[in-house]
Amino acid sequence: MHIRIDDLSGPDIHALLEEHLADMRRISPPESVHALDLDALRKPEITFWTAWSGTDLMGCGALKMLDEAHGEIKSMRVSNLHRRTGAGRAMLHHIVDEARQRGLLRLSLETGSQPAFEPARRLYASFGFAECGPFANYIEDPCSVFMTRSL
Repeated sequence: MHIRIDDLSGPDIHALLEEHLADMRRISPPESVHALDLDALRKPEITFWTAWSGTDLMGCGALKMLDEAHGEIKSMRVSNLHRRTGAGRAMLHHIVDEARQRGLLRLSLETGSQPAFEPARRLYASFGFAECGPFANYIEDPCSVFMTRSL
């Protein structure tokens, strides 16, 4: 598996992000969908990576700089074909390492509270993330779980 910075221009990543947004809209009410679209992911405070096995796109993830010491994990997604292959774990490891290299002191994320998000919450907990209150511009939401960890 190879993880690289992605400029979000390829058809494979467009399809994966559309799959991601469609799933989020199917599972969560509109006011609880915090997944970013292509334009939002291109903002300068966001670095976006994709994971590949040869020419197969396995997944993606992003790091959003909230300030000089705090980052947020965004757009973690593994394609349906590559679930349970370690791609999500590898991407999360990559993002945590990158956050450390940038000198961040804290890394946070928002994920869903519904049963479909349980595997993601377990993955984040296995990396030392613990539930916390809303951060940045988030507000309390019964469909959201906020998690954070020190680096």
